[in-house]
Amino acid sequence: MEAVPVGEDGTPHEQAIQSTTALHGDDSDISRARHLAAGFLARAQAEHGLPVSQRAIDLTQLVVSELVTNARKYAPGPATLNLRITGVMVEIAVWDCDPVLPVARAADAGRVGQHGLEIVMAVAHRFEARREVVGKRITVHLTLADETDDALPGHQIL
Repeated sequence: MEAVPVGEDGTPHEQAIQSTTALHGDDSDISRARHLAAGFLARAQAEHGLPVSQRAIDLTQLVVSELVTNARKYAPGPATLNLRITGVMVEIAVWDCDPVLPVARAADAGRVGQHGLEIVMAVAHRFEARREVVGKRITVHLTLADETDDALPGHQIL
């Protein structure tokens, strides 16, 4: 984990805590990514004194699991997991080599499986799927601490 000086406005006075991990496309990627995400948040809390709720840890692991699972399923090959904390948010970004953007399917209570993107979008404070020069990047923002009614604005999907 490293502290990198980057602010929302590009000024060097804010610090972002981040970690980037290469995923190799094997069966251990999903569990390894979940473990790395939990460890990242635990270190952010212990080393930087950030308030991180158990809910944030659980949701981060869920989102990481769903995004890495989709990368493994639909884009076999290299991928990366980037975790970054700025302010009161954890940003989870998964890049993979397939340029096809995911689409959440219409709600269907009878459908078995393929609800991962719906779940991710439901728990995200912000969600973005973007094509890159090579492949795509899915980025999700979650709050670090449990929200109160007046703490943060509602969900924002980009």
